[in-house]
Amino acid sequence: MKQTNYRIEKDSMGELQVPAEALYSAQTQRAVQNFPISAIPLPAEFIQAVALIKQSAAKVNMVLGLLDKTLGQAIVDSAQEIIAGQHLQHFPIDVFQTGSGTSTNMNANEVIATLASRRCGQAVSANDHVNMGQSSNDTIPTAIHVSAALACHQRLIPALEHLQATLNYKARSVESVLKTGRTHLMDAMPIRLSQELDGWALQIGNGVERVRSALTRIYRLAQGGTAVGTGINAHPEFAAKIAESLADATGLPFLPNVSFFESLGSQDAAVELSGQLKTLACSLMKIANDLRWMNSGPLAGLGEIELPALQPGSSIMPGKVNPVIPEAVCMVCAQVIGNDATITLAGHSGSFQLNVMLPVIALNLLQSIELLANVARLLADKAIADFAVREDNLQRALALNPILVTALNPIIGYLKAAEIAKSAYKSQRPVVDVAVEMTGMPREELERLLDPAKLTEGGIQE
Repeated sequence: MKQTNYRIEKDSMGELQVPAEALYSAQTQRAVQNFPISAIPLPAEFIQAVALIKQSAAKVNMVLGLLDKTLGQAIVDSAQEIIAGQHLQHFPIDVFQTGSGTSTNMNANEVIATLASRRCGQAVSANDHVNMGQSSNDTIPTAIHVSAALACHQRLIPALEHLQATLNYKARSVESVLKTGRTHLMDAMPIRLSQELDGWALQIGNGVERVRSALTRIYRLAQGGTAVGTGINAHPEFAAKIAESLADATGLPFLPNVSFFESLGSQDAAVELSGQLKTLACSLMKIANDLRWMNSGPLAGLGEIELPALQPGSSIMPGKVNPVIPEAVCMVCAQVIGNDATITLAGHSGSFQLNVMLPVIALNLLQSIELLANVARLLADKAIADFAVREDNLQRALALNPILVTALNPIIGYLKAAEIAKSAYKSQRPVVDVAVEMTGMPREELERLLDPAKLTEGGIQE
Protein backbone atom coordinates (compact mmCIF):
# COMPACT_ATOMS: atom_id res chain seq x y z
CA MET A 1 0.00 0.00 0.00
CA LYS A 2 1.26 3.43 -0.92
CA GLN A 3 2.15 5.50 2.12
CA THR A 4 1.77 9.25 2.16
CA ASN A 5 4.53 11.36 3.66
CA TYR A 6 3.35 13.84 6.29
CA ARG A 7 4.64 16.81 8.15
CA ILE A 8 3.37 18.12 11.49
CA GLU A 9 1.59 21.48 11.51
CA LYS A 10 0.12 23.38 14.46
CA ASP A 11 -2.77 25.81 14.85
CA SER A 12 -4.72 27.17 17.83
CA MET A 13 -6.30 23.76 18.38
CA GLY A 14 -3.07 21.79 18.42
CA GLU A 15 -0.96 19.63 16.13
CA LEU A 16 -1.98 17.39 13.22
CA GLN A 17 -0.52 15.69 10.18
CA VAL A 18 -0.57 17.49 6.82
CA PRO A 19 0.55 15.91 3.53
CA ALA A 20 4.20 16.80 3.05
CA GLU A 21 3.70 18.24 -0.43
CA ALA A 22 0.69 20.39 0.49
CA LEU A 23 1.05 24.16 0.33
CA TYR A 24 -1.73 24.54 2.89
CA SER A 25 -1.44 24.06 6.61
CA ALA A 26 -3.36 22.90 9.68
CA GLN A 27 -6.71 24.70 9.29
CA THR A 28 -7.15 23.50 5.73
CA GLN A 29 -6.30 19.94 6.77
CA ARG A 30 -8.90 20.06 9.54
CA ALA A 31 -11.52 21.10 6.99
CA VAL A 32 -10.49 18.30 4.63
CA GLN A 33 -11.01 15.83 7.47
CA ASN A 34 -14.23 17.41 8.73
CA PHE A 35 -16.11 17.64 5.42
CA PRO A 36 -15.73 14.45 3.34
CA ILE A 37 -19.14 15.09 1.80
CA SER A 38 -19.27 15.57 -1.97
CA ALA A 39 -15.68 15.75 -3.24
CA ILE A 40 -16.86 18.91 -5.06
CA PRO A 41 -14.45 21.82 -4.47
CA LEU A 42 -15.36 25.44 -4.98
CA PRO A 43 -14.92 26.56 -8.63
CA ALA A 44 -11.50 27.70 -9.79
CA GLU A 45 -12.80 31.16 -10.66
CA PHE A 46 -13.99 31.58 -7.08
CA ILE A 47 -10.60 30.61 -5.67
CA GLN A 48 -8.95 33.00 -8.12
CA ALA A 49 -11.27 35.78 -6.92
CA VAL A 50 -10.24 35.09 -3.32
CA ALA A 51 -6.60 35.30 -4.39
CA LEU A 52 -7.29 38.59 -6.15
CA ILE A 53 -8.79 39.94 -2.92
CA LYS A 54 -5.71 38.82 -0.98
CA GLN A 55 -3.46 40.48 -3.53
CA SER A 56 -5.44 43.73 -3.42
CA ALA A 57 -5.48 43.68 0.38
CA ALA A 58 -1.70 43.34 0.51
CA LYS A 59 -1.27 46.25 -1.88
CA VAL A 60 -3.61 48.45 0.17
CA ASN A 61 -2.04 47.51 3.49
CA MET A 62 1.41 48.38 2.12
CA VAL A 63 0.13 51.77 0.93
CA LEU A 64 -1.40 52.37 4.36
CA GLY A 65 1.91 51.53 6.02
CA LEU A 66 0.50 48.53 7.86
CA LEU A 67 2.35 45.74 6.04
CA ASP A 68 6.09 45.37 5.55
CA LYS A 69 6.82 45.86 1.86
CA THR A 70 9.02 42.80 1.53
CA LEU A 71 6.31 40.57 2.98
CA GLY A 72 3.59 42.44 1.14
CA GLN A 73 5.24 42.12 -2.26
CA ALA A 74 5.79 38.41 -1.64
CA ILE A 75 2.05 38.06 -0.93
CA VAL A 76 1.18 40.03 -4.08
CA ASP A 77 3.42 37.89 -6.27
CA SER A 78 2.28 34.61 -4.71
CA ALA A 79 -1.38 35.51 -5.08
CA GLN A 80 -0.73 36.30 -8.74
CA GLU A 81 0.32 32.70 -9.34
CA ILE A 82 -3.07 31.51 -8.09
CA ILE A 83 -4.87 34.17 -10.12
CA ALA A 84 -2.99 32.82 -13.16
CA GLY A 85 -4.35 29.33 -12.49
CA GLN A 86 -1.43 27.75 -10.64
CA HIS A 87 -1.65 25.70 -7.42
CA LEU A 88 -5.41 25.09 -7.68
CA GLN A 89 -4.86 21.47 -6.62
CA HIS A 90 -4.00 22.83 -3.17
CA PHE A 91 -7.61 23.99 -2.63
CA PRO A 92 -9.28 20.64 -1.83
CA ILE A 93 -11.97 21.68 0.65
CA ASP A 94 -15.49 20.46 -0.03
CA VAL A 95 -18.08 23.07 -0.96
CA PHE A 96 -20.29 21.71 1.84
CA GLN A 97 -18.29 23.15 4.73
CA THR A 98 -18.61 25.87 7.30
CA GLY A 99 -21.32 28.23 6.08
CA SER A 100 -19.16 31.34 6.24
CA GLY A 101 -16.52 29.80 3.98
CA THR A 102 -13.91 30.31 6.71
CA SER A 103 -12.21 27.08 5.72
CA THR A 104 -11.72 28.30 2.13
CA ASN A 105 -10.56 31.72 3.30
CA MET A 106 -7.95 30.10 5.54
CA ASN A 107 -7.02 27.68 2.75
CA ALA A 108 -6.13 30.70 0.59
CA ASN A 109 -4.35 32.43 3.46
CA GLU A 110 -2.24 29.34 4.17
CA VAL A 111 -1.30 28.60 0.57
CA ILE A 112 -0.34 32.21 -0.11
CA ALA A 113 1.59 32.40 3.17
CA THR A 114 3.58 29.29 2.26
CA LEU A 115 4.40 30.58 -1.22
CA ALA A 116 5.23 34.05 0.07
CA SER A 117 7.49 32.68 2.83
CA ARG A 118 9.44 30.69 0.27
CA ARG A 119 9.63 33.70 -2.02
CA CYS A 120 10.97 36.24 0.48
CA GLY A 121 12.81 33.94 2.86
CA GLN A 122 10.88 35.25 5.86
CA ALA A 123 7.96 33.89 7.85
CA VAL A 124 4.70 35.17 6.37
CA SER A 125 1.69 34.60 8.64
CA ALA A 126 -1.57 33.35 7.14
CA ASN A 127 -3.61 35.30 9.70
CA ASP A 128 -1.52 38.32 10.61
CA HIS A 129 -0.18 39.16 7.14
CA VAL A 130 -2.24 37.56 4.34
CA ASN A 131 -5.54 38.07 6.19
CA MET A 132 -4.68 41.56 7.47
CA GLY A 133 -7.75 43.81 7.67
CA GLN A 134 -10.02 41.01 6.57
CA SER A 135 -12.40 38.38 7.87
CA SER A 136 -13.89 35.34 6.18
CA ASN A 137 -17.21 37.07 6.77
CA ASP A 138 -16.44 39.88 4.33
CA THR A 139 -13.91 38.13 2.08
CA ILE A 140 -16.18 35.26 0.99
CA PRO A 141 -19.20 37.48 0.14
CA THR A 142 -16.82 39.76 -1.76
CA ALA A 143 -15.41 36.79 -3.67
CA ILE A 144 -18.94 35.73 -4.63
CA HIS A 145 -19.57 39.18 -6.09
CA VAL A 146 -16.20 39.55 -7.80
CA SER A 147 -16.22 36.07 -9.36
CA ALA A 148 -19.84 36.37 -10.51
CA ALA A 149 -19.28 39.82 -12.01
CA LEU A 150 -16.19 38.65 -13.88
CA ALA A 151 -17.94 35.50 -15.15
CA CYS A 152 -20.89 37.54 -16.40
CA HIS A 153 -18.72 40.08 -18.20
CA GLN A 154 -16.13 37.71 -19.58
CA ARG A 155 -18.36 34.79 -20.55
CA LEU A 156 -22.12 35.11 -20.14
CA ILE A 157 -22.87 38.50 -21.65
CA PRO A 158 -20.62 37.96 -24.72
CA ALA A 159 -22.23 34.55 -25.30
CA LEU A 160 -25.74 35.99 -25.06
CA GLU A 161 -24.87 38.86 -27.39
CA HIS A 162 -23.49 36.31 -29.85
CA LEU A 163 -26.73 34.33 -29.66
CA GLN A 164 -28.82 37.45 -30.14
CA ALA A 165 -26.73 38.52 -33.15
CA THR A 166 -27.05 35.03 -34.66
CA LEU A 167 -30.83 35.14 -34.22
CA ASN A 168 -31.04 38.58 -35.81
CA TYR A 169 -28.91 37.49 -38.78
CA LYS A 170 -30.95 34.31 -39.27
CA ALA A 171 -34.18 36.29 -39.04
CA ARG A 172 -33.11 38.57 -41.87
CA SER A 173 -32.22 35.56 -44.02
CA VAL A 174 -35.75 34.12 -43.71
CA GLU A 175 -37.66 37.40 -44.02
CA SER A 176 -39.78 36.12 -46.91
CA VAL A 177 -40.69 32.76 -45.34
CA LEU A 178 -44.34 32.52 -44.25
CA LYS A 179 -45.68 29.93 -41.84
CA THR A 180 -48.72 29.05 -39.80
CA GLY A 181 -48.71 30.68 -36.40
CA ARG A 182 -49.78 28.55 -33.44
CA THR A 183 -51.53 29.27 -30.18
CA HIS A 184 -52.34 26.42 -27.76
CA LEU A 185 -50.32 24.29 -30.24
CA MET A 186 -53.23 24.78 -32.66
CA ASP A 187 -53.26 26.53 -36.05
CA ALA A 188 -53.60 30.29 -35.84
CA MET A 189 -53.04 33.28 -38.12
CA PRO A 190 -49.93 33.32 -40.36
CA ILE A 191 -46.65 34.89 -39.34
CA ARG A 192 -43.26 35.33 -40.92
CA LEU A 193 -40.52 33.03 -39.70
CA SER A 194 -38.43 36.17 -39.17
CA GLN A 195 -41.06 37.49 -36.76
CA GLU A 196 -40.75 34.34 -34.70
CA LEU A 197 -36.97 34.66 -34.56
CA ASP A 198 -37.23 38.36 -33.75
CA GLY A 199 -39.24 37.41 -30.67
CA TRP A 200 -36.53 35.00 -29.58
CA ALA A 201 -33.84 37.61 -30.16
CA LEU A 202 -35.63 40.12 -27.95
CA GLN A 203 -35.98 37.52 -25.20
CA ILE A 204 -32.20 37.14 -25.20
CA GLY A 205 -31.64 40.90 -25.41
CA ASN A 206 -33.93 41.41 -22.43
CA GLY A 207 -31.96 38.73 -20.61
CA VAL A 208 -28.75 40.70 -21.13
CA GLU A 209 -30.45 43.82 -19.77
CA ARG A 210 -31.67 41.90 -16.73
CA VAL A 211 -28.20 40.57 -15.98
CA ARG A 212 -26.64 44.01 -16.36
CA SER A 213 -29.24 45.48 -14.02
CA ALA A 214 -28.56 42.87 -11.34
CA LEU A 215 -24.81 43.49 -11.64
CA THR A 216 -25.26 47.04 -10.34
CA ARG A 217 -25.88 45.48 -6.91
CA ILE A 218 -23.16 42.85 -7.39
CA TYR A 219 -20.56 45.62 -7.81
CA ARG A 220 -21.19 46.68 -4.18
CA LEU A 221 -18.68 44.83 -2.01
CA ALA A 222 -18.65 43.57 1.56
CA GLN A 223 -14.87 43.94 1.93
CA GLY A 224 -14.07 46.23 4.84
CA GLY A 225 -16.91 45.04 7.05
CA THR A 226 -14.67 42.36 8.61
CA ALA A 227 -16.34 40.22 11.28
CA VAL A 228 -19.80 41.71 11.86
CA GLY A 229 -20.00 44.75 9.57
CA THR A 230 -18.34 47.31 11.86
CA GLY A 231 -14.95 47.06 10.20
CA ILE A 232 -13.13 46.03 13.36
CA ASN A 233 -9.35 45.58 12.82
CA ALA A 234 -9.48 47.22 9.37
CA HIS A 235 -8.01 50.64 8.59
CA PRO A 236 -10.73 53.30 8.06
CA GLU A 237 -9.58 53.74 4.45
CA PHE A 238 -9.24 50.01 3.76
CA ALA A 239 -12.74 49.43 2.31
CA ALA A 240 -12.57 52.25 -0.22
CA LYS A 241 -9.01 51.47 -1.25
CA ILE A 242 -9.50 47.74 -1.74
CA ALA A 243 -12.63 48.34 -3.84
CA GLU A 244 -10.58 50.78 -5.93
CA SER A 245 -7.79 48.21 -6.26
CA LEU A 246 -10.23 45.48 -7.35
CA ALA A 247 -11.80 47.89 -9.83
CA ASP A 248 -8.38 48.70 -11.30
CA ALA A 249 -7.49 45.01 -11.56
CA THR A 250 -10.74 43.95 -13.25
CA GLY A 251 -11.99 47.02 -15.09
CA LEU A 252 -15.32 46.67 -13.29
CA PRO A 253 -16.89 49.46 -11.17
CA PHE A 254 -16.56 47.88 -7.74
CA LEU A 255 -17.19 50.06 -4.69
CA PRO A 256 -17.81 49.51 -0.98
CA ASN A 257 -21.41 48.78 -0.07
CA VAL A 258 -23.11 51.60 1.81
CA SER A 259 -23.97 49.09 4.55
CA PHE A 260 -21.63 46.23 5.37
CA PHE A 261 -24.35 44.87 7.63
CA GLU A 262 -26.45 44.27 4.50
CA SER A 263 -23.49 42.65 2.74
CA LEU A 264 -22.73 40.23 5.56
CA GLY A 265 -26.22 39.47 6.85
CA SER A 266 -27.83 38.88 3.46
CA GLN A 267 -27.05 37.64 -0.02
CA ASP A 268 -29.85 39.54 -1.75
CA ALA A 269 -27.70 40.66 -4.67
CA ALA A 270 -26.67 37.07 -5.44
CA VAL A 271 -30.30 35.94 -5.14
CA GLU A 272 -31.33 38.71 -7.53
CA LEU A 273 -28.71 37.77 -10.10
CA SER A 274 -29.68 34.11 -9.81
CA GLY A 275 -33.31 35.09 -10.40
CA GLN A 276 -32.33 36.82 -13.62
CA LEU A 277 -30.38 33.73 -14.67
CA LYS A 278 -33.51 31.68 -13.99
CA THR A 279 -35.52 34.04 -16.22
CA LEU A 280 -32.89 33.62 -18.91
CA ALA A 281 -33.16 29.84 -18.51
CA CYS A 282 -36.92 30.12 -19.11
CA SER A 283 -36.25 32.10 -22.29
CA LEU A 284 -33.72 29.58 -23.58
CA MET A 285 -35.99 26.64 -22.79
CA LYS A 286 -38.85 28.27 -24.73
CA ILE A 287 -36.58 28.78 -27.75
CA ALA A 288 -35.15 25.26 -27.52
CA ASN A 289 -38.58 23.66 -27.27
CA ASP A 290 -39.88 25.71 -30.22
CA LEU A 291 -36.94 24.42 -32.24
CA ARG A 292 -37.71 20.84 -31.19
CA TRP A 293 -41.34 21.19 -32.29
CA MET A 294 -40.44 22.88 -35.57
CA ASN A 295 -37.84 20.19 -36.30
CA SER A 296 -40.13 17.31 -35.34
CA GLY A 297 -40.61 14.57 -37.88
CA PRO A 298 -39.19 14.53 -40.44
CA LEU A 299 -42.38 12.87 -41.77
CA ALA A 300 -44.85 12.54 -38.89
CA GLY A 301 -44.12 15.84 -37.12
CA LEU A 302 -44.31 19.51 -38.08
CA GLY A 303 -41.19 19.33 -40.23
CA GLU A 304 -40.94 23.10 -40.61
CA ILE A 305 -37.17 23.22 -40.27
CA GLU A 306 -34.29 20.79 -40.33
CA LEU A 307 -31.65 21.24 -37.65
CA PRO A 308 -28.04 20.32 -38.48
CA ALA A 309 -27.42 16.58 -38.18
CA LEU A 310 -24.74 16.29 -35.52
CA GLN A 311 -24.71 12.63 -34.48
CA PRO A 312 -26.66 9.37 -34.85
CA GLY A 313 -29.80 9.52 -32.77
CA SER A 314 -30.38 5.90 -31.89
CA SER A 315 -28.46 2.77 -31.03
CA ILE A 316 -31.18 0.63 -32.63
CA MET A 317 -32.98 2.75 -35.26
CA PRO A 318 -30.68 3.44 -38.24
CA GLY A 319 -30.91 6.87 -39.80
CA LYS A 320 -32.56 8.54 -36.81
CA VAL A 321 -31.22 12.00 -35.99
CA ASN A 322 -32.30 13.88 -32.88
CA PRO A 323 -32.31 17.59 -31.89
CA VAL A 324 -29.45 17.11 -29.45
CA ILE A 325 -28.50 20.76 -28.96
CA PRO A 326 -32.01 21.92 -27.97
CA GLU A 327 -32.22 18.93 -25.65
CA ALA A 328 -28.93 19.89 -24.00
CA VAL A 329 -30.21 23.47 -23.67
CA CYS A 330 -33.33 22.25 -21.89
CA MET A 331 -31.28 20.20 -19.42
CA VAL A 332 -29.06 23.18 -18.67
CA CYS A 333 -32.15 25.29 -18.07
CA ALA A 334 -33.54 22.72 -15.66
CA GLN A 335 -30.22 22.74 -13.78
CA VAL A 336 -30.15 26.53 -13.59
CA ILE A 337 -33.71 26.66 -12.30
CA GLY A 338 -32.75 24.09 -9.66
CA ASN A 339 -29.64 26.09 -8.77
CA ASP A 340 -31.84 29.13 -8.28
CA ALA A 341 -34.01 27.23 -5.82
CA THR A 342 -30.88 26.34 -3.84
CA ILE A 343 -29.62 29.94 -3.93
CA THR A 344 -33.04 31.20 -2.86
CA LEU A 345 -33.10 28.90 0.17
CA ALA A 346 -29.49 29.79 0.97
CA GLY A 347 -30.23 33.48 0.53
CA HIS A 348 -32.68 33.61 3.43
CA SER A 349 -30.28 31.71 5.69
CA GLY A 350 -28.78 34.86 7.12
CA SER A 351 -28.98 34.97 10.90
CA PHE A 352 -28.32 38.39 12.38
CA GLN A 353 -24.91 39.53 11.06
CA LEU A 354 -23.97 36.63 8.79
CA ASN A 355 -25.35 34.44 6.03
CA VAL A 356 -24.18 30.88 6.68
CA MET A 357 -24.66 29.24 3.28
CA LEU A 358 -22.10 31.23 1.33
CA PRO A 359 -20.13 28.38 -0.30
CA VAL A 360 -23.20 26.74 -1.84
CA ILE A 361 -24.35 30.13 -3.18
CA ALA A 362 -20.93 30.57 -4.81
CA LEU A 363 -20.99 27.10 -6.37
CA ASN A 364 -24.50 27.31 -7.80
CA LEU A 365 -24.28 30.90 -9.00
CA LEU A 366 -21.03 30.33 -10.87
CA GLN A 367 -22.25 27.03 -12.29
CA SER A 368 -25.40 28.69 -13.63
CA ILE A 369 -23.37 31.45 -15.29
CA GLU A 370 -20.97 28.96 -16.86
CA LEU A 371 -23.68 26.59 -18.11
CA LEU A 372 -25.76 29.36 -19.64
CA ALA A 373 -22.73 30.92 -21.33
CA ASN A 374 -21.62 27.61 -22.81
CA VAL A 375 -25.02 26.51 -24.02
CA ALA A 376 -25.92 29.91 -25.50
CA ARG A 377 -22.96 29.65 -27.86
CA LEU A 378 -23.82 26.06 -28.77
CA LEU A 379 -27.41 27.02 -29.50
CA ALA A 380 -26.25 29.84 -31.74
CA ASP A 381 -23.56 27.95 -33.63
CA LYS A 382 -24.93 24.41 -33.82
CA ALA A 383 -28.67 24.98 -34.10
CA ILE A 384 -29.73 28.52 -35.07
CA ALA A 385 -27.06 29.50 -37.58
CA ASP A 386 -27.49 26.63 -40.01
CA PHE A 387 -30.98 25.19 -39.72
CA ALA A 388 -32.68 24.67 -43.08
CA VAL A 389 -36.23 25.77 -43.80
CA ARG A 390 -38.63 23.21 -45.28
CA GLU A 391 -40.74 25.67 -47.26
CA ASP A 392 -42.74 22.94 -48.98
CA ASN A 393 -44.18 21.81 -45.66
CA LEU A 394 -44.75 25.36 -44.51
CA GLN A 395 -46.64 26.32 -47.66
CA ARG A 396 -48.73 23.16 -47.70
CA ALA A 397 -49.98 23.77 -44.17
CA LEU A 398 -50.47 27.48 -44.79
CA ALA A 399 -52.59 26.92 -47.91
CA LEU A 400 -55.02 24.72 -46.00
CA ASN A 401 -55.16 26.83 -42.85
CA PRO A 402 -58.86 27.66 -42.28
CA ILE A 403 -57.97 30.26 -39.64
CA LEU A 404 -57.03 32.65 -42.47
CA VAL A 405 -60.73 33.41 -42.62
CA THR A 406 -60.25 35.57 -39.51
CA ALA A 407 -59.34 38.39 -41.90
CA LEU A 408 -62.93 38.35 -43.22
CA ASN A 409 -64.51 38.99 -39.80
CA PRO A 410 -64.92 42.76 -40.35
CA ILE A 411 -66.58 42.10 -43.72
CA ILE A 412 -68.82 39.05 -43.25
CA GLY A 413 -68.96 38.73 -39.46
CA TYR A 414 -67.57 36.18 -37.03
CA LEU A 415 -70.36 33.58 -37.34
CA LYS A 416 -70.26 33.43 -41.15
CA ALA A 417 -66.45 33.24 -41.05
CA ALA A 418 -66.68 30.37 -38.55
CA GLU A 419 -68.96 28.45 -40.94
CA ILE A 420 -66.40 28.88 -43.73
CA ALA A 421 -63.54 27.77 -41.48
CA LYS A 422 -65.39 24.64 -40.33
CA SER A 423 -66.34 23.72 -43.88
CA ALA A 424 -62.78 24.25 -45.15
CA TYR A 425 -61.37 22.12 -42.36
CA LYS A 426 -63.92 19.34 -42.86
CA SER A 427 -63.37 19.20 -46.62
CA GLN A 428 -59.60 19.80 -46.42
CA ARG A 429 -59.89 22.47 -49.10
CA PRO A 430 -58.21 25.87 -49.29
CA VAL A 431 -60.26 28.41 -47.39
CA VAL A 432 -60.38 30.76 -50.38
CA ASP A 433 -62.22 28.13 -52.44
CA VAL A 434 -64.82 27.63 -49.73
CA ALA A 435 -65.17 31.37 -49.17
CA VAL A 436 -65.93 31.92 -52.88
CA GLU A 437 -68.78 29.43 -52.67
CA MET A 438 -70.21 30.61 -49.35
CA THR A 439 -69.93 34.39 -49.75
CA GLY A 440 -70.32 35.02 -53.47
CA MET A 441 -67.46 37.51 -53.27
CA PRO A 442 -65.08 37.70 -56.28
CA ARG A 443 -62.11 35.31 -56.03
CA GLU A 444 -59.69 38.13 -56.77
CA GLU A 445 -61.04 40.11 -53.84
CA LEU A 446 -60.87 37.12 -51.51
CA GLU A 447 -57.33 36.22 -52.61
CA ARG A 448 -56.28 39.76 -51.80
CA LEU A 449 -57.98 39.74 -48.41
CA LEU A 450 -56.66 36.28 -47.51
CA ASP A 451 -53.09 36.79 -48.75
CA PRO A 452 -50.94 35.28 -45.96
CA ALA A 453 -48.11 37.73 -46.56
CA LYS A 454 -50.47 40.66 -46.12
CA LEU A 455 -51.95 39.11 -43.01
CA THR A 456 -48.56 39.03 -41.26
CA GLU A 457 -48.60 42.82 -41.27
CA GLY A 458 -51.64 43.02 -38.97
CA GLY A 459 -54.38 45.65 -39.10
CA ILE A 460 -57.83 45.48 -40.72
CA GLN A 461 -57.95 44.10 -44.25
CA GLU A 462 -59.77 46.41 -46.70
